[in-house]
Amino acid sequence: MTETPAQLAETEVVDFCCDLIRFDTTNWGEGRSKGEREAAEYVAEALRRAGLEPQIYESAPGRANVVARMRGTDPDAGALVVHGHLDVVPAQAEDWQVDPFAAEIRDGLVWGRGAVDMKNMDAMILAAALRMSREGHQPTRDIIFAFFADEEDNGTYGAGWMVQNHPELFDGATEAISEVGGFSADIAGTRAYLIQTGEKGLHWTKMTATGTAGHGSAVQQDNPVVTLAEAVAAIGNHTWPIEYTKTTRALFEQLSELTGIPFDEHNPQQLLEATGSTAKFIAATLQNTSNPTLLEAGYKHNVVPGEASALVDARTLPEQDEKVAAVLRELAGEKVTFELLNAGPSIELPFSGALVEQMVAALHAEDPEAKVLPYMLGGGTDNKHLAQLGIAGYGFAPLQLPPELDFTGMFHGVDERVPVDSLRFGVRTLYRFLAAQ
Repeated sequence: MTETPAQLAETEVVDFCCDLIRFDTTNWGEGRSKGEREAAEYVAEALRRAGLEPQIYESAPGRANVVARMRGTDPDAGALVVHGHLDVVPAQAEDWQVDPFAAEIRDGLVWGRGAVDMKNMDAMILAAALRMSREGHQPTRDIIFAFFADEEDNGTYGAGWMVQNHPELFDGATEAISEVGGFSADIAGTRAYLIQTGEKGLHWTKMTATGTAGHGSAVQQDNPVVTLAEAVAAIGNHTWPIEYTKTTRALFEQLSELTGIPFDEHNPQQLLEATGSTAKFIAATLQNTSNPTLLEAGYKHNVVPGEASALVDARTLPEQDEKVAAVLRELAGEKVTFELLNAGPSIELPFSGALVEQMVAALHAEDPEAKVLPYMLGGGTDNKHLAQLGIAGYGFAPLQLPPELDFTGMFHGVDERVPVDSLRFGVRTLYRFLAAQ
């Protein structure tokens, strides 16, 4: 019996996910990566099969981005960008139960680097686009399919480069969807889907302490290693106060209504615990964060260096970037200087409007009894780059997940895996959403 377009999509989404994982698209940062061009060519071929005319744009040799536009019936309607990234963070094979780039299917799950972040969504996008083509469905608004390089660093070769060098590709676009939202979580026995309506800002800095280089046996009054260590300890031990944005307040009010647990603004721990494995994910959105991540100093055991430096990864709540920078300088002290290496705006969008209603409707069509809630992402996505063009980006990569799976804990973790049934649910839901455009 010939498979229907819907059945084909559920088969293909698994195949696409496995194939994409097998492209080792490791991004080490600082311009070092592999495999993005090969993965981009694979994606472009799939989009051609969907009747589109994708183009590949290289920002540097091997750093490839793919964009294709599906024309709608109303050229004046604001276009929707549906985007994913093709790169992944490194994986050390010895830490995994399986080969991280073999895409092994075990116990009903696809295992491999990118299964969660975010080749699952890339696969859903391709399978949904092909289903639309086979069914002859033309949307009302243009849909721009984009697959970016370099998201796992800072987008210099990916979405950031595309926005700076090819903004015309996004002409007319008003909204976007991508990671990280639309996944389910078990909240006090109720399945709820979290739609990402915001994400924290990015504030990556390098701090440097200087002093007098000298012999390791001498008495040192201005050892930069000591100065830096004190600054690192002060920043790493700093407790940022809990502060609620519109998104996080709305989430906790709805969590309280759903669970019956009172919303204590000063101590939300009980409500956090009710969200199960997503608690750490959500906790990071209730305050600014600043984590020292790298130290560099010295070159020999018996030499006091003249300089020591550290990197700090700070994530900021909306409109608090300058405030966070000031606090970091105060904590580090006058002897330490700061250099801003990478910054990205925070995003906070309303949990309302036609696009959100379409997301909710698509989820309820597949899971009628579920709750749908807004949340803010503690990390960042390529929506930050598209925001420079006035494009409002949401996180909607729909997945119905078993409650025992620590999905959010697998982002950049070992043994990344996604259930086959979740991919099939995802492509059905994403198709419903895209068909409503």
